[in-house]
Amino acid sequence: MNWYLKVVKEHYADFKGRARRQEYWMFVLINMIISWSLSLFDYVLGTSFFAIISGLYSLAVIIPGIAVSVRRLHDVGKSGWYLLLSLIPIIGWIWLLILMVTDGESGPNNWGDNPKGLGNDSAIDSIGKE
Repeated sequence: MNWYLKVVKEHYADFKGRARRQEYWMFVLINMIISWSLSLFDYVLGTSFFAIISGLYSLAVIIPGIAVSVRRLHDVGKSGWYLLLSLIPIIGWIWLLILMVTDGESGPNNWGDNPKGLGNDSAIDSIGKE
């Protein structure tokens, strides 16, 4: 739950930097649980009240969802524009899924230091250089 809250509160519209696999997939998991729960409540109660709340919830998390996806692509060394692969049926979805489950680059890349902290040599390299 902390990873979900981190994405929603701290990085709501942050398209810069990198997001590790755990941050991305925990956001996706919690987001799906909330969405399905709202749909289940709507079905069980037979009302459209939770459908309205579900729609508002979806609108509220679309920006952080796109942002964490872009940051996840940055972690594997790809541009955020690769998210447009989702517009290509089947092949694009599979390719994007493979990119999302791939481990990030071990060292710093164009979008920042490794969020896992492994291979972060930039702090060590800067010692003594002022």
